[in-house]
Amino acid sequence: MHLDHMTSHERSLMTIGDFSRAVRMTAKALRFYHRNGILTPALVDDRNGYRLYAADQIADARIVRTLRELHVPVQSIRDVLAAPDVAARTELLAQHLQRMERQLDDTRIAVQNLRDMLAPTPAPVEIVHRSVPETRAVAVSEVIDLPDLGGWFRRSTGMLRHIAEASDPASTGHYGGIWPNELFADGRGLATVFLTVGDDFDERAIDGVATSVELSAVELAVALHDGPDETIPEVYAALGDYVARHELATDAPVREVYLEGFPGIDAHTVTEIGWPIFRVLR
Repeated sequence: MHLDHMTSHERSLMTIGDFSRAVRMTAKALRFYHRNGILTPALVDDRNGYRLYAADQIADARIVRTLRELHVPVQSIRDVLAAPDVAARTELLAQHLQRMERQLDDTRIAVQNLRDMLAPTPAPVEIVHRSVPETRAVAVSEVIDLPDLGGWFRRSTGMLRHIAEASDPASTGHYGGIWPNELFADGRGLATVFLTVGDDFDERAIDGVATSVELSAVELAVALHDGPDETIPEVYAALGDYVARHELATDAPVREVYLEGFPGIDAHTVTEIGWPIFRVLR
């Protein structure tokens, strides 16, 4: 369609400049939305590419502008505008809200970590040596990808808590986790959570959801973390620095013991972090 052959109705359409002024968007933004299948002009001149918009598109443009101000991605805006009903539209916006809340949580943690970096040097982490003997336990183990660790940890510790609740409290001990280097270095590895048990533990409580194991004996440099989950990396860093300077590290996996709460699940936790070392008498 050439502009000089338009009907009177077509001539009532708005140029991109007039439409831009009416909806308070730049022409560059309108061209971007057109390329992405949002706010398609009512008419495009096939000779020079001029875009023309209908007055009834102003409402859609205002919706798009508002959603962009709320940081809704372009793909999501397209889906919202194409939603078949109010319920579907609401669900899409609720999903975006959940993503923003997760991003906000991540930002808060990053801000706190940056504040901690700029703050005075924290008190030194106390580190002790511990010889852990072979220990009987029930465990849940699986080869997982690192991004799946949080969800897997919640499910697996939930299984162990169910076993503990079904058992005589005197027959169970503490919860823990075993984390091999490759899980973090390569992004995939064998993750294990365990619950130590005594000789009087009734293995019928396992009920197929866990495995009876003997945790190998290990020599550890141990540091205690007592606080919110986001401060655990500080203890790991201090422990790793100590081992690098004063000990001979081994390839055995790091071993954690959860004395109070579970990292990533509870707001406040107390965790012993054990770094495997090769000890000699001094």
